[in-house]
Amino acid sequence: MTDEPRPRAQRRRDTETRLTEDVDLWVATASADGTPYLVPLSFDWDGEVLLVATPTDSPTGRNLAAGRTVRLGLGETRDVTMVDGDVEVLEIGELGQQEGDRFAARTGFDPRQLSTSYRWFRIAPRRVQAWREADELAGRDLMRDGRWLV
Repeated sequence: MTDEPRPRAQRRRDTETRLTEDVDLWVATASADGTPYLVPLSFDWDGEVLLVATPTDSPTGRNLAAGRTVRLGLGETRDVTMVDGDVEVLEIGELGQQEGDRFAARTGFDPRQLSTSYRWFRIAPRRVQAWREADELAGRDLMRDGRWLV
């Protein structure tokens, strides 16, 4: 618990720190028939987009490729950042070497080295929300339509 709600500018700084320092997040997708699917994945953040990788034929891989939208969750339930984003699908060989190397160094995981077929998924944030307690629900929107509000 906190004594005072954080100003939105502080929430944005905290969110950017989380995107820069965290390595894992929750990825929520849905199938065409609406079946929800939630998995943890490692990610990289370059300051503009998030990058994840998952097997091409996994439920998450299929859902990301078909739906092209995703909801991401970072942090704990009492200090959460939610990101709604648009998905760009890249075959494993389509990502630049430097970007792939950065992902592997940051996450300790390199899907380019595996025999299982993986894809990269670039996620451009469209909406970002951050809050801790109920007193931070007001003003939780930090980004809307891909633009920071603060």
